[in-house]
Amino acid sequence: MENFVITIARQYGSGGRTIGQMLAKKLGVSFYDKQIIHMASDESGIDVKLFGQVEGGMSVKPSLFSKTGLYKGDLIPPSEKEFISDENLFNYQAKVVHDLAEKESYVIVGRCVNYVLKDRPNTLRVFIHAPWDFRMEQSRGKISGTDDEIARFLQKDDKRKQDYYRRFAGGVWSDATNYDLCLNSGKLGFEKCVEAIEAQMKIIGIH
Repeated sequence: MENFVITIARQYGSGGRTIGQMLAKKLGVSFYDKQIIHMASDESGIDVKLFGQVEGGMSVKPSLFSKTGLYKGDLIPPSEKEFISDENLFNYQAKVVHDLAEKESYVIVGRCVNYVLKDRPNTLRVFIHAPWDFRMEQSRGKISGTDDEIARFLQKDDKRKQDYYRRFAGGVWSDATNYDLCLNSGKLGFEKCVEAIEAQMKIIGIH
């Protein structure tokens, strides 16, 4: 049986990461998040801090040979000047994601994986969103600061994810057409989101 992959993109404060962890546990498969950048660092030999820098919205070294950083799947060899470029850092993460899919089924959050695996069979691409008030309430337990400071953080994080997706995937991160299933966690609750994803897996024949 072919391995399956469930990709989860999520707004901060929507509980998408928690939903992903709950789903992975229920399905008995691995859950991946920031482990991917450590695995990409191990494989490439590039400092893990550089991967985190690009993910955080800071450029390490923009690619010189391409007008866009859109993911195309080709790795740049160490002999090239662009080896440590933003594009190549993304490409190594994508390679790790592809390689993992050959070995096991898993749930993964972030990293434009819905785009990286858009043509892969047995893949379900999910977007978790929630109303602003719900996101604020969820974030208060994770972020210290006033409500104004938390609101600015959420706005900045949304923009960071939009910019990252636009750069490497060439689209709009929050556009529903980039996903197979979009869920409002504020309305459904986390457990119902997990159930909805499982139901969708059965509908499209992923198991």
